Parts: sequence; C-alpha cells; structure tokens
Amino acid sequence: MKKTLFILWLCCSALLPVSAQELNCKVQINSDKIEGSNKELFNTLKQSIEEFLNTNKWTNLTFATQEKIDCSILIIVNSVADNVFSCEATIQASRPVFNTTYTTPLLNLRDQLFDFSYQQYDQLTYQQSTFQTNLTAILAYYVYLILGVDADSYQRLGGTPYFQACENIITMAQTASSLSDAEQKGWAFTRSAGIRTGRTRYVLINEWMDEAFKPYRNFFYEYHRMGLDEMQSNVGNSRARIANGLQALREINKARPSNSSVLCFLDAKNDELVNIFKGGTDSEKQEVYDLLMAIDPTRSSTYDHINDR
Repeated sequence: MKKTLFILWLCCSALLPVSAQELNCKVQINSDKIEGSNKELFNTLKQSIEEFLNTNKWTNLTFATQEKIDCSILIIVNSVADNVFSCEATIQASRPVFNTTYTTPLLNLRDQLFDFSYQQYDQLTYQQSTFQTNLTAILAYYVYLILGVDADSYQRLGGTPYFQACENIITMAQTASSLSDAEQKGWAFTRSAGIRTGRTRYVLINEWMDEAFKPYRNFFYEYHRMGLDEMQSNVGNSRARIANGLQALREINKARPSNSSVLCFLDAKNDELVNIFKGGTDSEKQEVYDLLMAIDPTRSSTYDHINDR
C-alpha cells in the first residue's frame, strides 16, 4: 500500500489527507560521560526530539500505523558547556521484507559531528524554507535521508525528492551565520571529518544524488524488491540476483574507492549478506566473499562466516 501511494504522489503531486505520521523513531540519549549533570535535562531533550521526529508531517503521503518506518537515533553526549552539546549519534532504519516477519536494515550511520545548542524546554520546530537551529536541521536531514532510502527500496530512484530535501537543508546550513565552527563541520564540503571515516552529511548525500551513483541506487532497489522481497518464494533465484547485483558495488568502488554510498550499504548489510550467502552454493560463497573482501577488507572477521558449515 505504501509503495502504491508513493507512486501516485510522484506522478500527480496530489495532496493526500493527513493521517498517521511517517516515522516510528525511538530516541536514546547516553549522558554517562557527563558527571553530576541534571539528568532531567537529557530526559527533556529525548522527549523533545522524539516528538519532533514522530509528530511532524514530513510528506504528503498517508501512512497507516503499521506502515510507519521503524528507526532509531542513539545520541552519545561527550560534553556540555554553556548549553552547547558536543555529541555523536548512530542513526538506524529498517523496513519489513514481504511475506516474512523479518525486517531488513536500511541505514546504520554514525555521525561524529552531532553538535548543537539546546536549553531545557526549547521548542523544536521545523519550517522547510527556513533554517532555525542546528539540532532541528540535523534531525530533519536524517528524517529525509530515512524517507529517501526507504522509498529507494520500494521504487527505482524513488527517494529522489527526499534526497533533494536533504540538499536544501545542507544549502541552508552551509550559509547559516548562526552556526559555530563545530556545528559547521558536520555540513562541510570536505571529507576530513564526519560520519565514519570522513563522511560529512554533504558528502553522503552528494554521492547519492551523483549520476555516477545511479547504478548503486538501482542495485539498492533490486536488492530489496527482486532479492529480499522475493526470497520467500524462491530462495535460490533471489540469492543469485543479489550475488549478481553486488558486482555494481565492485564497479563503483573501483571508480571511486572508499566512497560513502558503498560503505553506507555495507555498514547496514554486512551481517545480512553473511546470512544470505551462508546457504549459497560453493561458487556463490567464494564469489561474494572475494568481492566483499576486495571492497571492505576491514570486516574480514565478519565475512569469514560466509564459509561456515
């Protein structure tokens, strides 16, 4: 149902009746590093972020309660001084696989530049055309990123409108005069710091929208719709499609080594790929193992399990 509604929205741009909001996001804030702090401050912040994410209407689509996108944000607070929070965050999202009880991870990102200003009981509000605070901009960016990858998994290049919304947020953030140097780093053009091994928010979405990365996004769609969603009806064919599609990751990585898109995919999917191919043929196992080791050798201990008996 959600896929059908999304296609209708793209084709007609019709305003649909407002129903349940799009996300079912759980927020956790770890303040263990902050000794002697006011824990109520962090509880209030958690509640404010959850309300911001789950009660705002982010699209014109109608989501039934069971169609909400399951996601989570874990924020680790490293320091707080004069209402300035220096944090890092892990953002995760998943979606169900058709005809199963299994949910597949879509995102597993670590943002090491999750810095923002906040005073207890600040109201978190969002206006699409106006930059307000770094916290609301970061949260909105990840909302649209989650919506984008979810849509890409149901329709070929279906997440484009949401990735464009991410680009708009980045443009506003990069020109916002109110940001501190620490806050600006998360939106920077450079790869020098950010989301795992140098991926800033700009770098990540810029690659996703690059024409050169369309093969990756096509693969992302085929992995979910023609691979996982068909797995229940024909395991062998679905596994073979995924194995064949993984070649796209190899080609992209050859052209642009250590690019954010491929690493982002493997951050979310490494364990899943192992579980898929443990049951494959010997030739499939060897082919996929060699490919993954060539792209992502730091996770050798994980990929070694493909050959478990």
